[in-house]
Amino acid sequence: MTRIEAVVFDWGGTLSAFADIDMVDMWRLAARRLDPQREDEVCRRLIEVEEASFGRVRTDQRSSTLSRILQEASRALGLDVAEAVLEEAATTHLDSWTPHIVHEVDAATVLSAIRSRGIRTGLLSNTHWPRPFHEHFLERDGLSPLLDVRLYTSELSHMKPHPSVFRQALDQLQVVDPQRAVFVGDRPFDDIHGARSCGMRTVLRRNRSVPDFDVDADAEIERLSDLLPILAGWLDHD
Repeated sequence: MTRIEAVVFDWGGTLSAFADIDMVDMWRLAARRLDPQREDEVCRRLIEVEEASFGRVRTDQRSSTLSRILQEASRALGLDVAEAVLEEAATTHLDSWTPHIVHEVDAATVLSAIRSRGIRTGLLSNTHWPRPFHEHFLERDGLSPLLDVRLYTSELSHMKPHPSVFRQALDQLQVVDPQRAVFVGDRPFDDIHGARSCGMRTVLRRNRSVPDFDVDADAEIERLSDLLPILAGWLDHD
């Protein structure tokens, strides 16, 4: 097999603990600030718009941004949702806004072990939230220095599984041959299918809460730490 030069990770459900609806607490706080009498309606609409944006993973994979989602919700509700969300963000600390965002306890250990082998590390996340949102939590838990490259689809034209986003990750990690890179993720379609289509090796972190897809990963893991012996085995045979 070809020598491994880089390992790229998904974020939610892989480096961080899986949350079924990541941002429902944010939306509810913003809805409450906007109009307490319509809190449930506004929150529900924000969730619907957010889910629709991620639903494009199965169609054209066009990415979205927080700004676009807020504009669409504002039009649908006849309210300035954007102003309420931004006011809430400005006055409430992110750790209070999103108490469930927690990285896996072994994330730093795994990333450090990979880098100690001279292998570069990266992050590629499907998200409409801006970079500072994610960077806050990575910095809080000491993971930022352990990730050489961090890509968020809110800054890209497409989402996973579109091949362009995997190629951008490879380019930034200076990997010419995709077979020399490994992608680790919990979504069979977005992560494993997308990365395999670009020629990368793949590791599926099993997550029974996400949709299945008929694709075979090169390896499967239950815990993040299970990745290390798999990589060691591949490196020993390269």
